[in-house]
Amino acid sequence: MKPIDHLVTNLIGNSALSRQDFLQLTSRGLAIGALGSTLASCEKRPESANTAQSTAGTPGGPIPKLPATSPPADIPADSAKPIELEQIKAKTEQQEGPTPTPMAEDKRIGYALVGLGHLTLNQILPAFGLCTKSKVVALVSGSPEKMQKVATQYGIKKESCYSYADYDKLRDNKEVQAIYIVLPNGMHAEYTIRGAQAGKHILCEKPMANTAQECQAMIDACKKADRKLMIAYRIQYEPHNKMVREMVQKQQFGKVKNIIANNGQNSDNPKHWRFNKALAGGGALPDVGLYCLNTIRFVLGEEPSEVMAYVHSTPGDPRFKEVEEQVNWLMKFPSGVQASCATSYGHHDEKSYKVMADTGWIKMDPAFPYTGLQLETSRAEGTENQIIQHKIADKDHFTAEMDHFSECLLKNKVPFTPGEEGLQDQKIIEAIYQSAREGKPVKLPAVSKKDAFRGPEPTA
Repeated sequence: MKPIDHLVTNLIGNSALSRQDFLQLTSRGLAIGALGSTLASCEKRPESANTAQSTAGTPGGPIPKLPATSPPADIPADSAKPIELEQIKAKTEQQEGPTPTPMAEDKRIGYALVGLGHLTLNQILPAFGLCTKSKVVALVSGSPEKMQKVATQYGIKKESCYSYADYDKLRDNKEVQAIYIVLPNGMHAEYTIRGAQAGKHILCEKPMANTAQECQAMIDACKKADRKLMIAYRIQYEPHNKMVREMVQKQQFGKVKNIIANNGQNSDNPKHWRFNKALAGGGALPDVGLYCLNTIRFVLGEEPSEVMAYVHSTPGDPRFKEVEEQVNWLMKFPSGVQASCATSYGHHDEKSYKVMADTGWIKMDPAFPYTGLQLETSRAEGTENQIIQHKIADKDHFTAEMDHFSECLLKNKVPFTPGEEGLQDQKIIEAIYQSAREGKPVKLPAVSKKDAFRGPEPTA
């Protein structure tokens, strides 16, 4: 058979044309049109049943078009309760936490941030993105250029940006229910008192102030204005340290005997406000050493009865003309626990503590940074000494503390770390400085009540 005959035969087999019709069309010059129609008809024929369900093809075959489905979930009617998704991990594996349950934005507590330094820009502002009960709605700063840039980045209205001179005008901003004070320590008292007088609730960074008298004035001003006051002790809202507290208070490793804690870093820039005594109140002790003091009080739930301290600064170091470089101190507690603490602005980062009990120990290393905390425990089991690394999902410390304060405002509750908690720390700090000056132990007023200066336990 000739090639043309073979082609004609194949075409006729795939069309309604007879051989004679095809030859007649060809003779009339219509064969090309018929051939094109036939080829087009061939191209439109489905190669398989699946082709009708595909939207495109690949060299390996058609792409399937599958029905859209949603995985099963339990959706509570209460918007405050999380959606419960289907289980995908074996129950023997570490489980995910509940799904986030953010409130509608118009229901969240609005905050004004006072101060746009390292902590605000690097930690607090980003933390609002994870909050479920809190939102930032206003800024206060001494730098208009910086404030305008931040306002643009976070969608804050131009009319909700204030200078320090205009701070009291926050009174008229109905979107602001709370003020978060992130200023040098020496400014905390003034801006807390003015904020309360402007009718706003106050969340204040630690240390609370430079003196116990200032702390008391802050507490009194907030009570007079019927405003809530909370000190931002982020460690008390962080899951690793909360687990240590639970282990200690349930005596999972027996009775605690001793605690060793250190929080130090090599700080620089003598012109920074932290080296100015009027602004900072002191050096390493009220800044980073406070974490050792407050965390030990938090973990034990009791107050020290006596302190003994030593202070040292490197002679000639321009950083330490006004504030101290290093403090080492001991604390005795009514239960018999003794704590050895150290803080410094002059050595490499070390942020840890270790709780020694009669049947095991608990170690946090690192304990105080914003991320990457590690919890480890040890106990003996027969001939084996078990060391366990507890892997707990990180939770943003600032998100946790801000949402707790917002919950307190929404439900009219006392914050877990109220002004009284900050005042107690300041009293102990002053006793530590007194001991170092006098070279002898200083006794503290007896406090028998457990968690004497804290509010009710957070619900989350």
